[in-house]
Amino acid sequence: MTETTEPEAMPVNVPFASLTIGQSVQVEHLCTANDLIVFAHASGNRNPIHLPATDFTGDGQSDAPVAPSMWLASLISAILGNRLPGPGSLYLSQTLAFAARAKVGDRLIVKATVTSIADNRAITLDTSVSTAEGALLVSGEAQVRAPDHPLYLGDIDVPPVQVQKHALFDAMLGAAQSLPPMPVAVVAPDDPNSLGGALLARYEGLIVPILVGSKARISEAAETLSVSLEGLELIDIDDEPASAGRAVQLVHEGRANAVMKGHLHTDGLLKHVVKADGGLRAGKRISHVFVMDVPGWPQPILITDAAINITPDLKTKVDIVQNAIDLARAIGINPPKVGILSAVETVNPAIPSTIDAAVLSKMAERGQIKGGIVDGPLAMDNAVDVGAARTKGITSLVAGHANVLVAPNLEAGNMLAKELTFLAHAEAAGLLVGASVPVILTSRADDDKARLASCALAALYDVWLRTGKPVDPDMFATADT
Repeated sequence: MTETTEPEAMPVNVPFASLTIGQSVQVEHLCTANDLIVFAHASGNRNPIHLPATDFTGDGQSDAPVAPSMWLASLISAILGNRLPGPGSLYLSQTLAFAARAKVGDRLIVKATVTSIADNRAITLDTSVSTAEGALLVSGEAQVRAPDHPLYLGDIDVPPVQVQKHALFDAMLGAAQSLPPMPVAVVAPDDPNSLGGALLARYEGLIVPILVGSKARISEAAETLSVSLEGLELIDIDDEPASAGRAVQLVHEGRANAVMKGHLHTDGLLKHVVKADGGLRAGKRISHVFVMDVPGWPQPILITDAAINITPDLKTKVDIVQNAIDLARAIGINPPKVGILSAVETVNPAIPSTIDAAVLSKMAERGQIKGGIVDGPLAMDNAVDVGAARTKGITSLVAGHANVLVAPNLEAGNMLAKELTFLAHAEAAGLLVGASVPVILTSRADDDKARLASCALAALYDVWLRTGKPVDPDMFATADT
């Protein structure tokens, strides 16, 4: 609700002795998808007409979800419990008449007016919910027992609620789907997971897969999935390493804009990607970047390197940082704020990663690393939390605001990415960067959303490599988080 925050010394309610007939208050509330999701969980009402991301509206038409009528009534409860009379109030009764419906995106005006006051602290109020344009949605009369003493902000502490949505990846998928499908050489998609991921991305209009591998095994995987391979190009090569080599050749022939790992070990693919003669090197060290959609976070978090470079030296870290900056800019984060992580936020010669971090920061300051704001060493807490940075006296454009996290080694990066995935319920898209084309790495543990996001990420990075510009520079400025 849109309200003016009161100073802590001011009461946040209106005790019975201070109430007068005609006293009124109104607040404005924007109906969001999160409101409907939270209400569905709290009430148990899972009617699809009230839920986002469904095509059911009860009349066979796809439309924005309709807010539950009792959710509208809960806005009346909120204004009575929060404002008039406010904290300490108890409902006695409520009548409701529903005149019209609200939808996601509507701005709602919730109003309550005192109409009578009784000696037993019972008061009556006219209540209503209308649109900002004046259309009445709900009207009724509430009877409430008013509080008998004032309460203050310090008396109230409500735990936060987090909705596990991945709207950032939804925005990324939308941007990628605005592009022509990207031709992708898929290496050894001969199990249901890898073949299913490629076909799903094709179905969603993200890629045109060229299947490179054993025809017999790929066909068997298709039978398991009960899907047809009709209309798809399939290059029959039984040997997996040879399949990887042929996929790389397709890039050099101009037939593929990206390579996608199927059911083979990453080393088998990388051998052909990084080879000096006929590989996909582009003058930099190739590195891996996870792009994480963390529920409740306003922008994606990029983590590097968590899959390729095990114990990178300083020279390798320069390329790792530059690759991550380029990918961040490709998806509209500009300039990216890069936190070079270590166990501590001060330079300590006994911890080599702190020295590397300080050097990388200085190199960015001198223009040897371009396109991002780089700072380090930073510990994880003060890299992403403003309060932690302030507590430790860190003054920095990056501290507390980092959206690219550079781990000191592969082990740390991999653990960080998996902690966010399995503890914070983040979705992770993965991409190899630094080559001449995107290389899509998927895992057997990836769900459909992660597989699609990796393909979308590759499509957006492909545009960046060819044009130096993001598809949508404002992609995350308006994402529904």
